[in-house]
Amino acid sequence: MSQQMHYQPAPMGAPAPQVARNGLGVAALVLGIIGTLSGIPMFLFWLAGPLGVLSLIFGLVGMGRAKKGQATNKGVAVTGTILGVLAIILAIVGVIVSVLVVKGVAEEAEKAIKKETGSSNVTTNLDAGAAAKYNNGLSITVSKPSPYTVDPNTHVAGHTDGNKAYKVTVSVKNTGSKVYGAPLMLTKAQADGKNAEEVDDDKHGILHHKWEKQLDPNETSTVEMVFDAPPSAKELAITVTPDIGLADASWKLKL
Repeated sequence: MSQQMHYQPAPMGAPAPQVARNGLGVAALVLGIIGTLSGIPMFLFWLAGPLGVLSLIFGLVGMGRAKKGQATNKGVAVTGTILGVLAIILAIVGVIVSVLVVKGVAEEAEKAIKKETGSSNVTTNLDAGAAAKYNNGLSITVSKPSPYTVDPNTHVAGHTDGNKAYKVTVSVKNTGSKVYGAPLMLTKAQADGKNAEEVDDDKHGILHHKWEKQLDPNETSTVEMVFDAPPSAKELAITVTPDIGLADASWKLKL
């Protein structure tokens, strides 16, 4: 005996049941929770901000769907939206706090550098023999210039016939309590406001700048330098850069 199955056909023209579109509301809630938790430590503002923005967008769209009857989780979408706003606020606070912290650290570092490498006295327009003193223990002096006779029989560079040459002694002393590595010691000169070349012969010149490789406490290193100047020059200005990070020191020397 066979059994005949009968099926009830769906009424013609009846709309198919609509599936609730709750995905964005759930996504807004999840992203909002993660974003808010990320914003609490403040330094994770870079994560909290984007998650908060996404949570806010998804939550608003989810609320819109719930209002149209396309979703059934309006409360979840609202909660996600609120958490998204909270995550954004925490991210903004995190940015502000991080900027202030970085600024404070930079200012403290700058103060420490200035305290360590800055000058403890006036370092400009010094007289012959006056010391330019630095907080790291370096003390620089430049002697009074004395006339120097250039020997025409030696190889000479930087001297012009008819000009006069003057010799000065540049000294650097470590007045601190710690060993100081080799200073940079860059030197330049001007005679009456115009560039004065350094004379290079068999005793002087850049190849003869024999600064100590390191300065022990109370140790002094000296170098003699000769500069070329017009015969009418009345003043020789010497500028010394003692080391990286240290301000220039300058002397105005009468000729």
